[in-house]
Amino acid sequence: MQGTNHALEPQAPPLLVGCAAGFSGDRTDAAGPVVDTLVRRLQSGPAGQKAFLIFETLAERTLALAQLRRRADAQAGYEPLLDEMLRPVLARCLQHGIRIVSNFGAANPRAAARHIARMARELGATAPRIAVVEGDDLGAPAQQALLREVLGAQMEGLRIVSANAYIGAEAIAAALDAGAQVVVCGRVADPSLTVGPAMSHFSWRSDDWDRLGRATMAGHLLECGAQVCGGYFADPGFKDVPGLASVGFPIAEIDADGGCVIGKAEHTGGLVSEASVKEQLLYEVHDPAAYLTPDVVADLSNAAVQAVGADRVRLSGIGGHERPTHYKVNVCHEGGWLAEGEISYAGPRAEARARLAAEVLRERLPQLKLRVDLIGTLSILGDDAGRALAATPDAGGRDVRLRVAATHGDRAQAERLQREVMALYTCGPAGGGGVRSALTPRLNTVSCLLPREAVPVRFGFVEGTA
Repeated sequence: MQGTNHALEPQAPPLLVGCAAGFSGDRTDAAGPVVDTLVRRLQSGPAGQKAFLIFETLAERTLALAQLRRRADAQAGYEPLLDEMLRPVLARCLQHGIRIVSNFGAANPRAAARHIARMARELGATAPRIAVVEGDDLGAPAQQALLREVLGAQMEGLRIVSANAYIGAEAIAAALDAGAQVVVCGRVADPSLTVGPAMSHFSWRSDDWDRLGRATMAGHLLECGAQVCGGYFADPGFKDVPGLASVGFPIAEIDADGGCVIGKAEHTGGLVSEASVKEQLLYEVHDPAAYLTPDVVADLSNAAVQAVGADRVRLSGIGGHERPTHYKVNVCHEGGWLAEGEISYAGPRAEARARLAAEVLRERLPQLKLRVDLIGTLSILGDDAGRALAATPDAGGRDVRLRVAATHGDRAQAERLQREVMALYTCGPAGGGGVRSALTPRLNTVSCLLPREAVPVRFGFVEGTA
C-alpha cells in the first residue's frame, strides 16, 4: 500500500490559538487584548482561518478546593473568576466565530456551562452551543475501588476530597467537530486545550504522533499565560522586559503539520523572544525526549527556536511517540491543619532576638515539628528540618520577620502554635510586634496511573444551549 502524500493534500489555513489565563486567579483583563488581536487577524487572514481562545485555570490542588466548594453549594465548584474572565469578551467571541475551550469547569463543568449560557442571554448574544467534557472525575464507587486497589496501603484511612484523571484532547476535538462553540472541561492536561482545537481544525488522526507532539508543545508554550511573554522571565538588569505592568498574553499560529509561531497580543507590554520561549519550553519537563501527556509522548530533544519577527518566535524540531497506555490520576485528601504565625523584630540584635523566639517556641511546642523562617535573612533557601538555619551564623540582621509553621492532624494542637506566637508579645524576647497568624485545612496528594479503559471520557451538550 502506498503511503499518504501529505504534500498533495489541501492544506487548511493556520490555526490561531490565544491564551487568556495561566492559572486560577490570573488577571481577568487579559482576554480583551487577545480577542482584539484575534479579530484583527481573522479579518485580514486567509479564507477559512479559525481562531480559539483558551483559559487554563487548574493546578494540582485547584480541583480539590473546587470540590469543597461544590460540597457546600451544588451550583458552585467551577472557576470562581469565570464571570470576570469571560463576560467582557464572550459576545465578541461569538460574533466573530472565535470558539472557547477551557478547563474552568473544574469540579462542576455543567454548572459552569449553565452559567455561560446565562451570561450570553444577559449580554444579548446569540445562544452558544456549549459542550462539557466529562470522565476525569473518578468519584464513582467502582473507580474508587479501583483506586484503592492500585494505591493499596497509601489509601488506608484517607478522607478523599477529589480524584481526577488527566484526560486528553480527543473529546474536545469531538465536541468541536459536533459544532460546539464553547467547550467546558474539568481536569484535562493543560496542552490538550490547544491540541483539541488543532485536531478538529486539521482533521488529524488521534495516532498522528509527530503532529500531536508539535501541537502539544505549542499548547505547552501557551498554558502558563504571560510566562512566555516575559512575565515569569523578567529579571531587571539581566533579562529586562518592557511594559511588564501591561504584559501581554500569548497567541500561537499553528500550521497543518503542527509547527507553530508564538507571538502575543498586540499593543501590550512584555516580549516574546528566543530566550523566553526556551525557558517556557523546558518548564516542568523531566525528560526532553519523552514529555508524557495523555495525547502523545512529545519529543523536544531536537527542538529549535528562531526569531522570525518582532515578538514572533518559531518552534520546530518537535516529534512525537505513541501515547501512554495509562492516565495519571491525582487523589487529594484531607491532610490535617496548617498553623502559621509571624512576628517582626527590628533594630540592633534583631536577628538574635528572632532566633531566640524560635527556640522558645521549639521548647514550648515539642509535639509540633516547626518550620522556622527568618524573612529578610534566611527563608526561601531554608528547609523544613532547619538544617540551613542551624548551619548559618547570625548575620546581624536588623529587620527580620520570624515565620513559624507546623502541620498536625488535630486542630487543637495546631492552634497552640498561634497562641504561643501571640504570647511572644510580652513573654519575650524584647521588641516583637506585628503578630499575624492563620489556621487553614491542609490538602495532601497521592498520585497513581489508571488504564485508559478505566476512565470513561465523553462529551455532551448542555440542555438549553443552542
